[in-house]
Amino acid sequence: MNDVISAINPRSGEVDFEFPAVSADEVAQVAARARAAQQQWQSLSIAKRQQAVLALADAVDRCAPKIAEALFQDTGRLLMSEREVSGAASNMRRWANLAPELLGESMATPTQKSQIIDSLTYANQYVPYQLVGFISPWNFPVTLSFIDAVPALMAGCSVIIKPSEVTSRFVAPFLTALADVPELQNVMQFVLGAGETGAALVDNVDAICFTGSVPTGQKIAVAAAQRFIPAFLELGGKDPVIVTATADIERATDAVLRGSVLNSGQVCLSIERVYVDSSIHDAFVERLREKTCAAKLNWPDIEDGHVGPLIFAGQADVIRRHIADAVDKGAQLVAGGKIENLGGGLYCQPTILTNVTHDMLVMHEETFGPIMPVMSFDKIEQAIELANDSKFGLSGSVIAGSVDEARSIAEQINAGGISLNDCGLTIMTYEPEKNAFGFSGMGGSRMGPASIWRFLRKKAIISQLGQPTPISAFLEAQADAIESHRDLPKIAV
Repeated sequence: MNDVISAINPRSGEVDFEFPAVSADEVAQVAARARAAQQQWQSLSIAKRQQAVLALADAVDRCAPKIAEALFQDTGRLLMSEREVSGAASNMRRWANLAPELLGESMATPTQKSQIIDSLTYANQYVPYQLVGFISPWNFPVTLSFIDAVPALMAGCSVIIKPSEVTSRFVAPFLTALADVPELQNVMQFVLGAGETGAALVDNVDAICFTGSVPTGQKIAVAAAQRFIPAFLELGGKDPVIVTATADIERATDAVLRGSVLNSGQVCLSIERVYVDSSIHDAFVERLREKTCAAKLNWPDIEDGHVGPLIFAGQADVIRRHIADAVDKGAQLVAGGKIENLGGGLYCQPTILTNVTHDMLVMHEETFGPIMPVMSFDKIEQAIELANDSKFGLSGSVIAGSVDEARSIAEQINAGGISLNDCGLTIMTYEPEKNAFGFSGMGGSRMGPASIWRFLRKKAIISQLGQPTPISAFLEAQADAIESHRDLPKIAV
């Protein structure tokens, strides 16, 4: 009998959704069906795949109210749920329209003549991974379920998605949309469950994409390595922002507050460390405090407020521990600092901490909440050193008096994507490619052209136009002056 998983509504704190976890045997059966359908999907022209994904985007738009309602029940947020669903449909169209330009009709390159051996020509063929698995997190359930899966579909792969068990109820209304696109029925599959289901998925696919925590990502990387399959991982972050002496304080405080508090801080690229030039530190903190205190919790009226509940109640313990550790070590609470139980849901007040140091948990462990620890610096070299003092390297920001000044600093920060004179720009555009640094992930970029290319293996096809070389050409007796070459390095063939 399958385990039953319970989901909690984050606004009420009540269990109001249950579903059976998919067993390992069932995952294997789903994988077999997806594999059986992949060859036909791959054989379709890029234009036909494009039509199918565009039809899916249209179907998602038609089902958007029901998908957004399910997402709202799981995440406790209204506007962001609606935008997440419409954004998913928009991104499906973007990938569908990008693929023909990138891949062409045949996914094969023109034949070229070898510059090394005159009688040889060569070409490349691009072959999709037959079956790719996707394990997505609870903070943006719809966006992060499709951000990798749709590019893989366009590359010609079959896909299986396992959403977080915390936020899975959007799948049912999404399947209604999927039913309108017969071409995708078998090549786009879902499995619901927790860790055991995810582990079974890794055991049954040819490549795996995961978005989530570093500890889980490490387990997936090990399992993938044991099976010799690629793992594309986007993991945690501890994103810094550097605010220079020349920065406009209004711009800087607007960007930092939104970058830290958006989605209640439950964003992998949320700003979690704020470094401000000492000459403007006090004015920056005061203006940030004023704006932070004006940011309201959206309780009891969800339409009257900016900050929703914590989606995953377990994250509250991490936030409390980080705030308490900082205060115990001398940090000052300038705003917020409390997690409130309102109507059964857990809400974290947007929080500012000053007088922080790098021996505090809040400055080196991922918090994943609306917490802004602010630290002053005297020289820009010190700020860069502090920004790079992290095991993470997902993204970051620099806010300065000019884009040129900001860029000169950004180029010295070890992170995959840097926003200039704003925060979190990598969530607003999927055009530039980027790779994570440190423990923030590994594998090809999920942005830009690589978002599709990474799901294709390159095969070399080499033609001999002349006569094959006979084995007699390698007769040992033909070697000249062997004695004179005894001291040369041996060459492995």
